[in-house]
Amino acid sequence: MRALLAEHGSLSDWDRFAASWDDLELDTYMADRGRYRRRRYGVYRCDREGAIAREPHQPHYQSLDYNPLHGGIERWFQPILPEIAAGASMATILRFCGSLFGSLAPATRAWHIEVHQFRIEARAGAAGRPTPEGMHRDGVDYVLVLLIRRQNIVSGTTTIHDLDRRLRGSFTLAEPFDAALVNDARVYHGVTPVEAQDANLPAYRDVLVVTYRAEAAGGG
Repeated sequence: MRALLAEHGSLSDWDRFAASWDDLELDTYMADRGRYRRRRYGVYRCDREGAIAREPHQPHYQSLDYNPLHGGIERWFQPILPEIAAGASMATILRFCGSLFGSLAPATRAWHIEVHQFRIEARAGAAGRPTPEGMHRDGVDYVLVLLIRRQNIVSGTTTIHDLDRRLRGSFTLAEPFDAALVNDARVYHGVTPVEAQDANLPAYRDVLVVTYRAEAAGGG
């Protein structure tokens, strides 16, 4: 996956990019009252020619149809730090996604892109849940889930289900740059909870989630 990304630009700031997961803010919208998820969020737009621009900061919204646990409200998360949002690695990742997803939907005029930095933490006696809403779809067209780092955890297995919710496959993102690419219209996906291997040490799963949704004619 790193080689595929490198075909679309530089990863020269990757160490700083990955280290930025140490500066995420607590997600205070967790309906299960959990305190195990940290995140930052940003929105971009990509036109048919591949030009990418960051959009003004805005809330993240999902309908209850797609997220029955956290949907139906505007959730305001802290923005991705400017130097990370405008850095080489982020630009390369977005260009890769634009090229791939654009090839799958060549008639798309422009894409609405949402970028999420997630850290799921596990503590002694308390697992972290990467997908507390369970098996789900995101309500977009395509999704990239890119592993940044796993530290002192077990499990975190990605599961893929068909539209009848039957399990079709599973795998674990284990090393940096391991990735899942999801056609959101065709499958459900989820991730099993993560647990600490050593309860006395920090334990977490860091991922970047990028979603692409075709922009409606006349607006986003």
